[in-house]
Amino acid sequence: ERERERERKTERESERESFSPGEMHEDCVADLPTCLLCVCLTGSVYCEEVLPLMMSVPTLPKETAYLYARFNMIEKISNGDFADIVTLKRIDLTGNQISEIEDGAFSKLTLLEDLNLSENRLVKLPMLPDKLTYFNANNNHLKTSGVKANAFKKMTKLRNLLLADNRLEAVPFIPDSVRIVHLQNNNITEVNVNTFCKSNDTYYLRPSLSEVRLDGNPVMLSKYHDSFTCMNVLPVGKYR
Repeated sequence: ERERERERKTERESERESFSPGEMHEDCVADLPTCLLCVCLTGSVYCEEVLPLMMSVPTLPKETAYLYARFNMIEKISNGDFADIVTLKRIDLTGNQISEIEDGAFSKLTLLEDLNLSENRLVKLPMLPDKLTYFNANNNHLKTSGVKANAFKKMTKLRNLLLADNRLEAVPFIPDSVRIVHLQNNNITEVNVNTFCKSNDTYYLRPSLSEVRLDGNPVMLSKYHDSFTCMNVLPVGKYR
């Protein structure tokens, strides 16, 4: 009996060693620092103008659907920043110092619909989720070489494509679903029949496209009158 008691005691001690209250506590409060710095509501995290200014994406509660981390000092978005937050539907990173986003940073965000990267320092775009309906990268340092030819090609639900105040030399591919395109104040010098329409399909129409801004670019739109025949509205821009 004493031998069996010693065995049971050894088992209990082994169980206590394998169970660490400290580890459990760490898991339970892992989200607490972010929610002290920021405002955490059900499904939403507001980290706007956090003092001292936030330098990186904070650890988010796993049920986060909406992140607003505007006007901080975030410089880089890494692949691991959102990898475990698959519930995200909206990310707003306006007004940071972001100059680099790793190519897989948004790859696991299959529910993401709204992505705002405006007023940063981006020179190229990462891979973007196909389900985006709103994408804003206004006021960055983007050149055409930093935007892949198929960057928006699979975005069949995209409605707003905002790329104003960059350094683009050409109009990127624009999906049929897009309604509003802002490309003002870039370095676009020309358009062609395939920029908005299709040269091999005279019946092709873009009924959804209601606003195209090309003002503030060098391109003289009056030279390309055949390039807008599929559209209900003419682009805003220079005609003379």
